[in-house]
Amino acid sequence: MPLDIRTIPCLADNYAFLAHDPETGATALIDVPESEPILSALEDTSWSLTDILITHHHWDHTSGLAEVLAKHPARVIGSAADSIRLPPLDLAVSENDSFQVGSETFSVIDVSGHTINHLAFFCERSKAVFTADSLMALGCGRVFEGTKSQMWKSLKKLMALPSNTLVYSGHEYTAANAEFALTIDAENPELIARINEVNQQRASSLPTVPSRLSLELSTNPFLRASDPKIQNNLAMIGANPQDVFTEIRNRKDNF
Repeated sequence: MPLDIRTIPCLADNYAFLAHDPETGATALIDVPESEPILSALEDTSWSLTDILITHHHWDHTSGLAEVLAKHPARVIGSAADSIRLPPLDLAVSENDSFQVGSETFSVIDVSGHTINHLAFFCERSKAVFTADSLMALGCGRVFEGTKSQMWKSLKKLMALPSNTLVYSGHEYTAANAEFALTIDAENPELIARINEVNQQRASSLPTVPSRLSLELSTNPFLRASDPKIQNNLAMIGANPQDVFTEIRNRKDNF
């Protein structure tokens, strides 16, 4: 059976996720922006928290950890290379490692760019990937510590996952990302249809996360740096896709 995954709004625009294995009762929490909504979700579901996965060191993905652990002792998993900046880890992992949460295998992907040693976690059986601030709905994370080259390399890893994978990203930035996407892809009918759906979801205070990777591939400009239509709109026909991505990211930074 696939994981039962719950999206938990936190802070102003963050998301945490509970991933429950119905076969074994094991439950993983992906990122801990704040404790209260997560503790409430655990109480509502009566799930037993067994694991906490940390994608990267930023405070808005870790600040609720101590309070959650105080009530739900669990195995804390995060980047071995970034352990000095993370809370104490019970399991330190690196790219190409894998670990079990109940009967589900989580594969580790290094998606450096937003930060160095940022991790994503892919569940092949459940067709889910937890990307935090790397790949986002209609966008990607701002490049703070890494380089644009690193971020493009990270996105290419995620683009290679099965197209029916659900992308669980870490923020509700979709509407703002959509406004930017229109500036370089205004004639994309799939993007326009998606924006209409996003507007309806947000008008009803519904999350736009997760999103399907196939939809990101057809509408997210950051994943379409190889597309001749995007290159033409940027006056970069035939350019190296990494350079096109860099131009898109620079434009978004100044949008």
